[in-house]
Amino acid sequence: MDTATRDLNHVSSNALSSFKSLRQYLNTQILGQEKLVESLLVALLADGHLLVEGPPGLAKTRAIKALAHGLECEFQRVQFTPDMLPADLTGSDIYRPEEGNFHFQRGPLFHNLVLADEINRAPAKVQSALLEAMGEHQISVGLSTYALPRLFLVMATQNPIEHEGTYPLPEAQLDRFMLHTLVDYPDRATTRLIMDLTRREALDGRELPPPTRHVTQEIVFTARREALSITLTGSVADYIAALVDATRHPATYSEQLAQWLRWGASPRAAIAIERGARALAWLDGRDYVSPEDVQAITPDALRHRLLLDYTAQARGITAQSCVDELLRLIPAP
Repeated sequence: MDTATRDLNHVSSNALSSFKSLRQYLNTQILGQEKLVESLLVALLADGHLLVEGPPGLAKTRAIKALAHGLECEFQRVQFTPDMLPADLTGSDIYRPEEGNFHFQRGPLFHNLVLADEINRAPAKVQSALLEAMGEHQISVGLSTYALPRLFLVMATQNPIEHEGTYPLPEAQLDRFMLHTLVDYPDRATTRLIMDLTRREALDGRELPPPTRHVTQEIVFTARREALSITLTGSVADYIAALVDATRHPATYSEQLAQWLRWGASPRAAIAIERGARALAWLDGRDYVSPEDVQAITPDALRHRLLLDYTAQARGITAQSCVDELLRLIPAP
């Protein structure tokens, strides 16, 4: 074995080992929300952004705080409110009279991890400023454009209740999120464990203990390259394309699906499924993507990208119902 191959194997082992330790740390701090932890790691590996929806008090904020603890990065939480302005996110030009010129004061978007808490409570201009940053990794203020950090992940949250005074995200803006993850209440046994955890933290005087090891940004970039290099066969790629195509031409696959869907998924959906499936395979320690990886990531990658017919909504059909039907109709390789 030559030196280059040995070095590559060492880096691969180091990156995967680091992410396994990070996942273990997150699961010990975010009890009963393994799906949320997995979605965060997948978004991090796939260079995507995450929209999380669930009732209050389910550790959504704590999850990304814990991720920031486990990484060597900067974190910023932004509480979205109806009176916010785009400059509250991007920053603005501040006049300095002693110098006689303007100086750009950077906003919270210039951090590596950004929590956009209750994004649907901010008006459209603020949402657009955030989504431009997510899509382009840059922001524009006046006539100037500023690049964001190379490691940049947004986790936005929505509350499924109390919709009064909210500004729902349009479908075109929802499409910028790689994944839409739903979280629900933990079971009774997990609730007891959460009570014990918060009591211990109160006694220690700190919310989150430090991890045993931090994951550097270079390790994250190495892990991303490794995930992109995982084998994805032509049959699995065709499977992903068929799943997305079925949302655009549902009548070709099912009359019932055609009655449910009014608008299908964009090419970003196929990219999200492919990148997410690669990330799942890499986290599992495999060098190939399986159909099961595709099936596991498809609900979160498609759920927010499907526009349902009004009659289907009136009958109680959900986006999840459509995804389940897609996975049933399209044969896996």
